[in-house]
Amino acid sequence: MILNGVAIYVLWLREMKRFLRAKSRIVGSLAMPLFFLAFLGFGFSRMAIPGVSVGVKYVNFLVPGIIGMGMLFSSMMAGMSVLWDREFGFLKEIMVAPVSRVSIVLGRIAGGATTALIQAMMILIISLFIGFRIASFGAFIMALAFMLLISTSFIGLGLVFASKMKDMQGFGLVMNFIIFPLFFLSGALYPLQNFPPWVRLLTYADPLTYGIDGLRASLLGVSSFSLLFDLFLLLGISVLMVSLGAYFFEKSESV
Repeated sequence: MILNGVAIYVLWLREMKRFLRAKSRIVGSLAMPLFFLAFLGFGFSRMAIPGVSVGVKYVNFLVPGIIGMGMLFSSMMAGMSVLWDREFGFLKEIMVAPVSRVSIVLGRIAGGATTALIQAMMILIISLFIGFRIASFGAFIMALAFMLLISTSFIGLGLVFASKMKDMQGFGLVMNFIIFPLFFLSGALYPLQNFPPWVRLLTYADPLTYGIDGLRASLLGVSSFSLLFDLFLLLGISVLMVSLGAYFFEKSESV
């Protein structure tokens, strides 16, 4: 038990050091979300967007979606570190260590979730300078809960794919093929009510839909579903994805 706890901490610390040392990674992870926020938020600021609640500016409506976007990209790409470690032999070393593979998965999820939260907080802080306001401290804490669930859900999904693949280039292509549909179907950029009925059915199968809707419910007080519905459904999805990630990682080969 103690060794497993140490393994989780060491893997978390390793991810933190890799993240903080890679300044270009931090800048790169923020660039695209901030471009979306600036160009879409200000570009459509004077337009009446159908479906956006009265009294809510589009740039404020967009902030939770952009936070979700940043977390989706960083969380899914966390699976790339598994392929990187397999490529350079580190994965083989930790696989033979006297710790459970579940603890290795939890360490990776903890590290990936922490870096995703840091990036989300950076986006949220920057959004304060363009007029976004958080209603209360309780709203902030609830938003943090949704951020954590979003990151763990998609890190788990990324681990599922990374455990079944061995090629880093192929992983990147597959992730892009998955990430962009998840992002555009989530309602991050526009209200779900604007979708045709048949497309709206697809949005209900997208876990990010409930994460972004929960962030809007927490930070803006507007949402398509109830706050508790978003919270408990996303919690169930998070547990499922982490369990699947742990299962496939345990069955994967280290070389």
